[in-house]
Amino acid sequence: MNTTLILQQLFNGLALGSLYGLIAIGYTMVYGVIRLINFAHGDVMMVGTYIAILAVSVLLLPWWAAFLLTIFATAFVGVVIDKIAYKPLRNASRISSLITAIGVSFFLENLFLVIFGGVPKSFPIPALFSGTLHIKGVILPVISIIVPIVALAFLAILMYILHNTKYGIAMRALSLDMDTTRLMGANVDAIISFVFAIGSSLAAAGGIFWALKYPSINPLMGIMPGLKAFAAAVLGGIGSVPGAAIGGFIIGIVEILAVALFPPLAGYKDAFAFLLLIFVLLFKPTGIMGEDLERGRF
Repeated sequence: MNTTLILQQLFNGLALGSLYGLIAIGYTMVYGVIRLINFAHGDVMMVGTYIAILAVSVLLLPWWAAFLLTIFATAFVGVVIDKIAYKPLRNASRISSLITAIGVSFFLENLFLVIFGGVPKSFPIPALFSGTLHIKGVILPVISIIVPIVALAFLAILMYILHNTKYGIAMRALSLDMDTTRLMGANVDAIISFVFAIGSSLAAAGGIFWALKYPSINPLMGIMPGLKAFAAAVLGGIGSVPGAAIGGFIIGIVEILAVALFPPLAGYKDAFAFLLLIFVLLFKPTGIMGEDLERGRF
């Protein structure tokens, strides 16, 4: 394999990994605060894509307004899910919350199957995201350049919120000890709702760019990206925001390079992410940035 092709696949893997990273951050934030694996998170991403396509095709909003509406609307959906499904089980066993998360996932998938049907819908691509750049033989779709930039921008904003705002400090305190944080006068439910809002908005952003990169959406589209994002969160050290982003980048690059290096195994490309996860956890069970996880902080 020549250098040009390797660079091409690295860029493709970086773009895919950025999408996994955006979704994985939502997983790791929710787990870091309330120790819940929100398996409905991938389906929240799917909800975001349908909100976006409705905003563009029904409300006839320009793409930038539709995308902003999608991010805020999906954040609201995440808060509603927390209030209805997770808040009543705040003091229940973790297995009860986990089963509820799986139930919410099935509910969203089947609700959208009933409303929109199972036939994939074409996602409109704005002209800004549809071009390509040619750099020394490497063909770079514009979307593959924009996605990593957006992912890093969201990560920087989130890290600023976590370390320089009152809500961020409260989130980190909550991740250490919920009862003590409540005794100190913090509104725990409001903080948790804020976490779900941020996580869901990142899932919406990931869903929008996923649909721009692979312009076909359906009610089951969030299953595999959600599982791989979960694998990325665990790989990076679940509970660590930078770890989730790093895990997403690694899984995306490994998945693309594995298919490029071993074309006959292209049909098994989804397995590479989970094989990598197993391999890493055999040697470092807490993930790449497991130190943050051990301290219970972001």
